[in-house]
Amino acid sequence: MASSEIQKTRVINELRGFIKKLLQDPKILEQSLEITRRQLSEPGQGDVMARIANEISDTTSVHIPEDPEEHSEADRLFLELLKEVAREEQALY
Repeated sequence: MASSEIQKTRVINELRGFIKKLLQDPKILEQSLEITRRQLSEPGQGDVMARIANEISDTTSVHIPEDPEEHSEADRLFLELLKEVAREEQALY
């Protein structure tokens, strides 16, 4: 298998495991969105995505590495989607 196919397979497997976790504990999604909304509205030091990832890791069963350099493609995708949904909600109001 080519390295790009191996990477795609790894991301798909990670996303699959994550979706399974969300199905087992649906509160994770609401908690993650709540954290994202709050972090986006608070001015603060450092990278907002790192703050969101750290708080999600601290308060849910989802683990996202503390260092943004260690975030997997699936981690980055999840964080970007949370941010996108929170911003779209803000635009509605």
